[in-house]
Parts: sequence; structure tokens; C-alpha cells
Amino acid sequence: MDLRIFTEPQQGASHADLLAVAQATRAGGFSAFFRSDHILAMGAGDGLPGPSDSMVSLGALASSVPDIRFGTLVTAATFRHPSMLAIAAATIDDISGGRLDLGLGAGWYEAEHRAYGVEFGSSFGERFDRMTEQLEILTGLWGTPIGERFDHEGRYYQLAGAPGLPKPIQTGRDGRPRIPLVLGGHGPKRTPALAARFADDFNVGFSDLAATTAGHDRVRAACEAIGRDPGDVVYSAALPVCCGSNPQELARRAAAIGRDLDELRSTGLAGSPAEVLDQLGAFAAAGTQRMYLQVLDLHDLDHIALLGEHVRPAIADR
Repeated sequence: MDLRIFTEPQQGASHADLLAVAQATRAGGFSAFFRSDHILAMGAGDGLPGPSDSMVSLGALASSVPDIRFGTLVTAATFRHPSMLAIAAATIDDISGGRLDLGLGAGWYEAEHRAYGVEFGSSFGERFDRMTEQLEILTGLWGTPIGERFDHEGRYYQLAGAPGLPKPIQTGRDGRPRIPLVLGGHGPKRTPALAARFADDFNVGFSDLAATTAGHDRVRAACEAIGRDPGDVVYSAALPVCCGSNPQELARRAAAIGRDLDELRSTGLAGSPAEVLDQLGAFAAAGTQRMYLQVLDLHDLDHIALLGEHVRPAIADR
């Protein structure tokens, strides 16, 4: 199982905080540093110093931290015009030397849209349709051969004669320029069908083992339905993690993020390194190939070091 570190900067993080976590991610041997893409804090806390733009943030981090990959889990399709997102993502891919993954979702947090005047849409169906067009445009712009032009005539977006530049460094299985796409969700029909068309990584977030496995199985079936090899997709999950080398350290870490330890044990990954390893092992045995570890205290770099030393090496081959 591949382990990645996943952060929530909207809850309060400066660039220096994120840089320190990204460096700790690399030092701990994790394959990637991911961040959410939100512009409003959730729940308790003031979110100071305020939200950071995920594209700017990842470009800066990727220029400073080598070796590991970077990405969003996930960018809301409501936030950016797909043409501008395609250009921003290709730019970060250039800055990083081909180390970007782009997670994209329909958007769900209405309060942040209202606060900053971002159009939210009247229904999930509308947002899902908008995201579908975005994926068509992203892959179309990236994959258009140099010297040719890309057109799109959709309900939400219209492009005429776009040169599709710059190109990502990375390429897809067909050899065309492409940034790996992370999609996710729990929908029973449209989500698996969209993932079968576009996803390189399909993520089921914050769900138990049964729901995670069911979500992955739906995508495998959707791939088979369109003649795509289900093995082309990485099947991933995301869960909060709270690990301690002793009961006192574990309790301290749970208190620091304002979470009940018993609740974390039932809805996330919590306990000693051995316990967290066993929890991850159950997901790996059921077919989950990658886990995004949601680290909520960005000042506790020792937590990442503990996971890197005692959990990551032991789960790597499962």
C-alpha cells in the first residue's frame, strides 16, 4: 500500500507550515504531499492566517521539495475556469518536473461559495455536469497535439481554437500529455461512470471498509462496461490518522485536534503504530492500494516522523 500525507490548510496554515509538513513528508518516506482546496475554515477555529490558493501553494512547495509528488484532494470544479485550471496545472507540472496529481470534485461546501461570491449552482446534478465538462476540457487541452486547436461547445463552457498550451510534462497511457487525475465520491452510477472515463486514482473518502470496497467495486465494473482495464485505476481511500507511541502521546494528539479517541478508532486510523498498521492492513487486504493519511495538526511533525518510521515501511509491500 502506498501512503500519502493529506492536509487541510483552510483550518489554519501559513506557507511556512505547509513547507515544513512537505519536508517532513519527504523525510518520512511518503510518496506525496496533498492538500485540500477550500477557502473557508470549517467548524471551530479562525483559520488564521487565512486560506491559501492551492495552485500557487503547490507550485511554491514543488519548487522547494524534491522527489515526492504533490496534489489536491480535491479542487472544486466551481472554483476555476477549466482552461485556466489546465494552464495552472501544466505550469505546476513543469515547475515540479512532472510530479503533480490533480484531484477534482464537483464542490460541496456552499458556505465558502457564499462567503466569497463564488457561483455554487442550484443542484448537485448541475455541479456534476459542470465537472464533467471540466474533465473533458482538461484532458482535451492537454492532449491536443502541438500545432492543432481544441474546441468545446458545452452548456457551461465554450472554447474555440484553443492551442492547448502549455503541455504537461507527464503523459498518459496513450502517450499524450496528461496529468494524473484523482476523482472520488460515493454515487452509485454517475460517479463510477465518470471515474471509468477519466480517473487515474479513484478515492473513497472518510468511509468504513465496506463502503470503501463497494465504491471501488463499482468503478471496476464501470471500467469493464466501457472496455477499460480496471487495473488502469489506482483504488484509494482517505482517513484521519492519530498515532502515538504510548497511550499518553496518543491521547495528547487526539486532544490537540479536538477529536474523541474512541470515535477516531471507529471512523479513522487511530492507536499505536501496530494498531494503525493492522487497520491499514485490513484495507489493503480488501484491495485498497493507496491511503491518504489526513494529518490535522500541522505543527506536530513528530507525528509524521512516527508514521514514517514505524507504519509506512511495514505496510509498503501489502
